[in-house]
Amino acid sequence: MTIDEQHMRRALELAQAGVGLVSPNPAVGAVVVDASCREVGAGTHTYDGVKHAEVLALEQARDGARGGTLYLNLEPCSHQGRTGRCADAVIAAGVNRVICSMEDPNPRVAGQGFAKLREAGITVQVGLYEEEAKKLNESFAKYIRLGKPLVTLKSAMTLDGKIAAAKKPGTEPGSATPVSEGARSGHEWITGEAARAHVQQLRHRNDAILVGVGTVMADDPLLTDRSGLPRRRKLLRVILDSYLRIPLTSRVVQTADHDVLVLCSTAEEELKQALEAKGIRVQQISATAGGRPDFAAIVRSLGELEITSLLIEGGALVNGAALASGEVDKVFLYYAPKILGEGAVPFIDGESLHGRAQCVQRFELHRFGEDFALEGYLRDPYAAQA
Repeated sequence: MTIDEQHMRRALELAQAGVGLVSPNPAVGAVVVDASCREVGAGTHTYDGVKHAEVLALEQARDGARGGTLYLNLEPCSHQGRTGRCADAVIAAGVNRVICSMEDPNPRVAGQGFAKLREAGITVQVGLYEEEAKKLNESFAKYIRLGKPLVTLKSAMTLDGKIAAAKKPGTEPGSATPVSEGARSGHEWITGEAARAHVQQLRHRNDAILVGVGTVMADDPLLTDRSGLPRRRKLLRVILDSYLRIPLTSRVVQTADHDVLVLCSTAEEELKQALEAKGIRVQQISATAGGRPDFAAIVRSLGELEITSLLIEGGALVNGAALASGEVDKVFLYYAPKILGEGAVPFIDGESLHGRAQCVQRFELHRFGEDFALEGYLRDPYAAQA
């Protein structure tokens, strides 16, 4: 590993430390080394900390930055926002080189920061660990360009594509046990402990989680981030509930602290008021011609709340509706070496994909004990149209 690679890996680690603390801004880490390649400054951006990572690193480095090198995973900003222009701060610090992973996807920056540095005589190199850097800020990339969150559909299933055994009598068809919370109602876990722990890491990386009311009624989940890692905003718990059937005794309702959003298509005023009295926001959302929730409208609405990333943990009906809508960008599918057979709940139900296969691209496999997971993309978060 070269010296540049070592310092850039350190910058990426610092950026990763900002996950959960930085949204709706990007995760950025910065390292300053002096002329003798000794680290003299480091910084991680957090939203509440206001100052950007490179400014924090340069302030720590002080005179040691002059003649040195700045490493960071995202292009320094060139516009005035909540803070000053970071490109100006880099120039004023007197560094000779800037090594950066990627251009800022923000149209207000998009190469202008690099241009400003080069005009000042600073050597700029772009592209080191670009793929890692792009993955780290993929939700920001989509949100800053389109005003919509990155949508990830997560599910756990057997090798024959079943997400739960037999449905409980009286529950909504297609509702199923979430991999991380289902044991409360007597279901056996689909996946093992290592996979369930990783689900909490996924929740930590997202601003919001979404399930259908059938899952709430069947399994009474909390839907919280239990990763143990710090986050700036509570995970927004979004419940699709067309007719406001969510029980007031459910754990989601009982633990609500202005972090629960119930989306309905029709609502009796008495039911709405009862939920609002518990600190829950109730919002009407349009439905599709088939009477299912309009995911395009849901995603737009969440974007207006500065939600940059959404994790769907629904049952079969929610999974089917989300995929049929074309709004899912990414999937994270856990598989256990089990077979449930006929009568078990399928991964998707209730919706047609119109006879067209949705191809998962740029996928990678992860191992969690005896289980494995496929992580891949249905749409590129950095594409011009997503």
